[in-house]
Amino acid sequence: MQRKQSGLSMVGFLFVAFVLAVVVILGMKTVPAVIEYYTILKNVKAVASSGEVRGGSVADYRNAYAKRSIMDEMSSVQPADLDIVKDSQGVEISFAYSRKVPLFGPVSLVFDFEGSASGSN
Repeated sequence: MQRKQSGLSMVGFLFVAFVLAVVVILGMKTVPAVIEYYTILKNVKAVASSGEVRGGSVADYRNAYAKRSIMDEMSSVQPADLDIVKDSQGVEISFAYSRKVPLFGPVSLVFDFEGSASGSN
């Protein structure tokens, strides 16, 4: 009675290893851009809802964001890039930016991030 061999062949193993390597490389290159986006969003939400600038001018909101972005070392969205709208209900801060992540050679990924936060007076 002959037993049938089971498992991965060498070609199958190399294919699986290649696919896993590509996934890991993509993850290593793209995760920092996503983490940066969520940090910027966190800072914008904190500024919109903080009591330190409640009722202040647009410049006060920009300065508060500048302080937070310096602490977190964020440079993708500058205070001048924020769209700040004040009305009787409160303030809405929004932003949008693109981030190009080079992969290899002429191949890159481009992420278009946008976010907003609201706060009340």
